Amino acid sequence: MALFKKKEVNSIEDIILPEHVGIIMDGNGRWAKKRGLPRSAGHSAGANNFRKIIRYCSDIGIKYLTMYAFSTENWRRPEDEVSALMKLFKQYLEEALRDFKDDSIKLRFIGDTTAFREDIQELMKEAVEGSKDRDGMVLNLAMNYGGRDEIVRAAKVISERVLKGEISPEEINEQMISDSIYTAGQPDPDLIIRPSGEYRTSNFLLWQSAYSEYVIMDKLWPDFSKDDMNFALLEYAKRNRRFGGV
Repeated sequence: MALFKKKEVNSIEDIILPEHVGIIMDGNGRWAKKRGLPRSAGHSAGANNFRKIIRYCSDIGIKYLTMYAFSTENWRRPEDEVSALMKLFKQYLEEALRDFKDDSIKLRFIGDTTAFREDIQELMKEAVEGSKDRDGMVLNLAMNYGGRDEIVRAAKVISERVLKGEISPEEINEQMISDSIYTAGQPDPDLIIRPSGEYRTSNFLLWQSAYSEYVIMDKLWPDFSKDDMNFALLEYAKRNRRFGGV
């Protein structure tokens, strides 16, 4: 759990940062529409910003960063848009393998990655393997991810253990579920940031975000800047986190 100074803060240098931050990257399509551009242009702009923000979070000392890149529902989008997104994913993974060799970021994927093309799956495996020994920020990329799907998956894993006689139903508890989800072994997110001004969780980290602080910002993801990140961190620092207590 993050601690912070009991005073009005004006700089992230005055606070102890949240250990785990989640970001719902939203607004690429609207960003493109406002400029009379195809939605794919918005996704390209969002991908460029994604690179900047993850590096910034790593530089300032965030320990865990989870980015919502592609949801289980995103497959319903037009075929040409999904195809453009797959091209961007492949490009990012190739860059990660080529250009980030000396980077300290440890890359992980959460979600059912078996739904992606074999070439993308292979690049994912290479990227994870190539970064496994790094000691910097853990970057979770949520790909074909849905919070409900994740909880169903955990329930199936635990059910199999019951059927095998490894555990009894009475032994099932919150910790067991936490140990069966994609982010097992990681702290729950302290802060979740939602650009684009939408007031919903969009099926993101439903189990993990039970006590997360949310910061909603009326800023489309391609326009989300380092200053906006700092604003969210400072807003978080003002919160009094009681976790259901007094």
